Amino acid sequence: MIGRRRFVSIAAGAGLSALIGGNAKGAPSGTPLYRWKGVAMGAAASIAIAHENAAALVERAQAEISRLEAIFSLYRTDSALSRLNAKGRLAAPPPEMIELFALCDALHALTGGAFDPTIQPLWKLYAESLAVGTSPSDREIEQALAKTGWRHVVADSNEVAFTTPSLAVTLNGIAQGYISDKIAALLRSEGVSNVLVDIGEIVALGHQPDGTGWRIGIADPSNPGRARTYRRLANSAIATSAPLGTVFDTEGSVGHILDPRTGRPAGRWRQVSVIAPAAARADGLSTAFCLMEEPDIRRAARGLQVELVR
Repeated sequence: MIGRRRFVSIAAGAGLSALIGGNAKGAPSGTPLYRWKGVAMGAAASIAIAHENAAALVERAQAEISRLEAIFSLYRTDSALSRLNAKGRLAAPPPEMIELFALCDALHALTGGAFDPTIQPLWKLYAESLAVGTSPSDREIEQALAKTGWRHVVADSNEVAFTTPSLAVTLNGIAQGYISDKIAALLRSEGVSNVLVDIGEIVALGHQPDGTGWRIGIADPSNPGRARTYRRLANSAIATSAPLGTVFDTEGSVGHILDPRTGRPAGRWRQVSVIAPAAARADGLSTAFCLMEEPDIRRAARGLQVELVR
């Protein structure tokens, strides 16, 4: 598999640089920018904050990221999600899983099934087939598709269970946004008013020191190293998805966003960006919108800002 999300990186450097020389609320004048860079959910992550206790706050944020990865990561065999997939049920699920599954429920309905976290069996089929240079056959796609379906996931505070065998869930299309939201909320609870959080998707908390929104660049899908356009964000989030952001094949032609209704790779839009009050919603919708026609997208995105690139 080639280049995870290499086409969909938001050019956050443009926004983060605006913090330099500025202050977060409660920080003394001249407080230097503190910037953390790391990896979360298998992707690059960063936090930029100007605060007198920035190092301690970021350390708390890192601990929270690790805690949430232990719930949602498919890269960890001991995560709650990996254990659910292995056994088909999980007793006493973490409340964060129930919260996120409830949002998945809402987005699945809102998008007419285009957002469906049970896509994992299909994703695995494509990844394994194309890794050895072959394409999945129609029969293999049909068989994998038969193992999917969000309707087969039953969740409450006592248990999450799959009602059909061989089902598996991936939250890679929404968990990064959810974790970004949680880290922003943690920092807000500690009195931080102005910060940019990027745990795969971006949350802009507060404003730039001059009172304007954070300037965030959206990558050019034809040249991911260059921002194609910019947006100003204040107390909002942005997520961008592109079918070729991750590819299964060495030629870079088979993208990672698969349609749970057909079992085929997406291809309607080269890139979709969504600005919403919360990154989890923006994250899930940007993924689903790659599979949907524009009138359906506009209906599902009422009140949100959406940018479509063919």
